[in-house]
Amino acid sequence: MKYVINRLIQLIPVLIGITFLSFAMMRIAGSDAITEMYAEKGAVSAEIINAKRAELGLDKPFLEQYFIWLGGLVTGDMGTSYVSGKDVFDTFISKLPATILLTVLSVLLTIIISIPLGIFAAVHHDRFTDYFLRFFSFIGNSMPNFFIALLLMQLLAIKLGVLPVISNGTSVVSAIMPTLTLAIAMSSKYMRQVRATVLEELNKDYVLGATARGVRSSVILWKSVIKASMLTIITLLALSIGSLLGGTAIIESIFMWDGVGKLAVDAITMRDYPMIQAYVVWMAIIYVMVNLVTDLLYHLLDPRIRLGVSE
Repeated sequence: MKYVINRLIQLIPVLIGITFLSFAMMRIAGSDAITEMYAEKGAVSAEIINAKRAELGLDKPFLEQYFIWLGGLVTGDMGTSYVSGKDVFDTFISKLPATILLTVLSVLLTIIISIPLGIFAAVHHDRFTDYFLRFFSFIGNSMPNFFIALLLMQLLAIKLGVLPVISNGTSVVSAIMPTLTLAIAMSSKYMRQVRATVLEELNKDYVLGATARGVRSSVILWKSVIKASMLTIITLLALSIGSLLGGTAIIESIFMWDGVGKLAVDAITMRDYPMIQAYVVWMAIIYVMVNLVTDLLYHLLDPRIRLGVSE
């Protein structure tokens, strides 16, 4: 518990620094929410623009704006959207279920695909099945997400007509194509990394010694090699969960999946500062918690870390 508290205290300056930098970068972006708001309404008098800017507090000095926002954040008030006029926290929370559903489905499918295939490729390294899997993982890793999304839309939605082209609400059926898109890209990358990790363990002396003593290969693999490889696998999954919970903006926009990634893209386009800041804080908290959980799992799984031994 003491370790967890110390880690959280150490990460507080990181969170504050991230919010400050993002706040500053948005203010020097070249335009603001008021400019975007009135851009399509033709000529608007300077008095109206200045009055609206004063109403939203955008006429105050930068540091004053930042500390007002930070004080509200600490007390649970993330402000009101400049565009919709709705409460930022309520709006953001309403988008989270869609992102969480997409994250859970994508991670589960990635685990189902990448870990067994990575282990299989390592066990059968330099054979036909290994080359075959590595070839397709290379192809999948080379294709950008948006290209995979367009291919799936063309095949499953337009040609076969088995799935909707764009999302029809937050449902498992609507999540199939974005889930496949994300899982194909992640599985292609992680399968190669799982293969490399398992293969490295298989070439270590303890495996050779166990084999020489007559221990079955399956016992060595599942009771020793996989356990030793879990640190790398957990790290990969933790990074994936962190990025997915932040919302995959391109995929959510392509499939019109109503999650926090699409919300962030819309907010950036409209210079909706309170919404952008809510997203930045959410991303920072995600990665802080992911790093913390990963560190705790490292302590649990690796006795060398608990004892402070490097070798």
